[in-house]
Amino acid sequence: MQQAVIFHPAAQILVWVLLVAAIQAQLPVVLLVTTVLVVLCALRWAKQKFIQLLSRTRWVMMSLLLIYAYSTPGDSLLSALGMFDPSREGLSEGMLQLARLIDALAGLAILLERMQHKQLIAGLYTLFIPLQWLGFSRERFAVRLALTLQYAELEMLRSRGNWQEAFNNLFGEAHTGQKPADRMLELPLIPFVARDGLLIGGALLLLWLAQK
Repeated sequence: MQQAVIFHPAAQILVWVLLVAAIQAQLPVVLLVTTVLVVLCALRWAKQKFIQLLSRTRWVMMSLLLIYAYSTPGDSLLSALGMFDPSREGLSEGMLQLARLIDALAGLAILLERMQHKQLIAGLYTLFIPLQWLGFSRERFAVRLALTLQYAELEMLRSRGNWQEAFNNLFGEAHTGQKPADRMLELPLIPFVARDGLLIGGALLLLWLAQK
């Protein structure tokens, strides 16, 4: 069930971006505490969504850990393994990067659980105001994103979780040349209020503290 939107969607998306930026500069001990707290929040408020994201990125996480473990020079971990011996420094750095990725996924799970597709698109629509200064159309971006999310969700349901089949069906339809039926995309108009500013200000403060 979707949560009621208390803060502006754009503010929530921006806070998630700032969270991802802040964890890049955190010390290992602080990062560990942050990971535990964010994961606990995700398990409390977006358990199913978080587990889905972890499942879909499990090979990425495993690859990330192996790349750091075997490509970073350092002291030997188990010399008996010979050429298959990872370095201590590489394994340590890989674990830190894995924690950062889990943090980002946990925050994203909470974000997606709290907002419907239209609210998410409305938030991105607001954040991409600078695109207009470059001559791009925010409206076209919002419509394409809405259609992509809708088709992706329908194909995942039709394919019963088989992401490869869903991917092929989704882009197979895109290459048929058929245009979707005319429809109107209505985005919720949510004004910025003081609490949105406080939320963003708090996130910026955490980012500043993370740089210390």
